Amino acid sequence: MDIAAVSAHHRAMSSAIADPVAFIHANTRLRPVPLVPEVSLHVADEALPLWSKTEEELGEAGLPPPFWAFAWAGGQALARYVLDHPEDVAGKDVIDLASGSGLVAIAAMKAGARRVTAFDIDSFAREAIAINAAANGVPLDVSGDDLLGGPHPLAAQVVLAGDIFYQQDIAGLAFAFLQSRAIKGARVLIGDPGRYYLPKDQLTELAIYSVPVTRELEDAEIKKTGVWTLK
Repeated sequence: MDIAAVSAHHRAMSSAIADPVAFIHANTRLRPVPLVPEVSLHVADEALPLWSKTEEELGEAGLPPPFWAFAWAGGQALARYVLDHPEDVAGKDVIDLASGSGLVAIAAMKAGARRVTAFDIDSFAREAIAINAAANGVPLDVSGDDLLGGPHPLAAQVVLAGDIFYQQDIAGLAFAFLQSRAIKGARVLIGDPGRYYLPKDQLTELAIYSVPVTRELEDAEIKKTGVWTLK
């Protein structure tokens, strides 16, 4: 699915499901994140039933998974790293790219960030981020601005990106954005389980974790997942 199709899906989600907050509460449970028990998220018990229900609600098949409803491997690793290395974010303004559930953004606030803005173009994800932030007792700014669509005025000393390198076109745009922020002096941290489009040759690995995940969405129950920064 290309970027235009994903964006169309996001717009459809907001209009086709009248009450996203009620939908999230009805189809998820608040549970601690396996690798990051300091954070609890509203997550689905199983991937496929929620995925199917979303398609039924929208009357459309072949949709991407509801990224906001799961703690993905890259996000778990990056959140764990941030909590274990609070000096990277403490007292700083932070951007969380493609925030999804808000896991990494919440971890950054718990690690002492001055301000965290969670960006996601999916309106459903933004509702989930707000719900999860409230459940964890942290304030977050949430934005639907498309950081990959062009320059953005929001300044930040740290940019966090979990699980963004899963699709070629999105990966290319994301890396260009991260490079542009690094050139401006931002500390860039990436969480990724080594997906195909991760540009490892341009990154330095900072840590590696064994992350519990669901076999419905991944090819193993434990994913070796790295935290990286730009060279």
